[in-house]
Amino acid sequence: MRIKVWDLPTRLFHWLLFVTVAAALWSGWVGGSWIEWHGRLGLLVLGLLVFRLVWGFLGSTYARFAQFAPTPGRVLAYLRGRWRGEGHNPLGALSVFALLGVLLWQAASGLFSNDDIAFEGPLADLVSSGTSTWLSGLHRQGLWIILGLVGLHLAAIAVYALRGKNLVKPMLVGWKESDDPTVRSAKGGKLWALLLALALAAVVVWAANGGLLPPPPPPAPTPAW
Repeated sequence: MRIKVWDLPTRLFHWLLFVTVAAALWSGWVGGSWIEWHGRLGLLVLGLLVFRLVWGFLGSTYARFAQFAPTPGRVLAYLRGRWRGEGHNPLGALSVFALLGVLLWQAASGLFSNDDIAFEGPLADLVSSGTSTWLSGLHRQGLWIILGLVGLHLAAIAVYALRGKNLVKPMLVGWKESDDPTVRSAKGGKLWALLLALALAAVVVWAANGGLLPPPPPPAPTPAW
């Protein structure tokens, strides 16, 4: 039978995050004039993550964190071949939470970082120069952690594909075929929840971009002589 697994907001989040993170990694690696775009993309990543955190509590069945939280019991059952369910399996859930955590740290640290040339994160003035430099170093090292986690994620997709399980198609179309009569299509994820998640994401991005900071002082007047 066909069941709905991934709602549209979850699917849009997934693919937008993939494209945005890829573009952010590339622009950060290239640097130069692209570093301004790197900052903008970082803000977009932060907004997407905030949306997903809210949607993890208010979204539809299989998008909710409580549904796929990788508890020790679930992980053990999966390793023993006894786990049954739809959505993220317990090992996949570990990968999801790791990626969300690392990307959230990466986006947050970038707000206080600098490139030692001309670029500073929108909140860099809130910390000392030494702290900003320290966070900048950690931010740069985070690149390799992200690449490693993404690599593991893609490898898992490839392994499942070799076993005849297509994990990409459900994330594109939202539904999949299931031979388990006990599973049900996803429910929930109301319009008000979507609007609330989008609003909270927008507020966080506005604040992260310096929206709560006082405006900079006007430039000193140029002498007439």
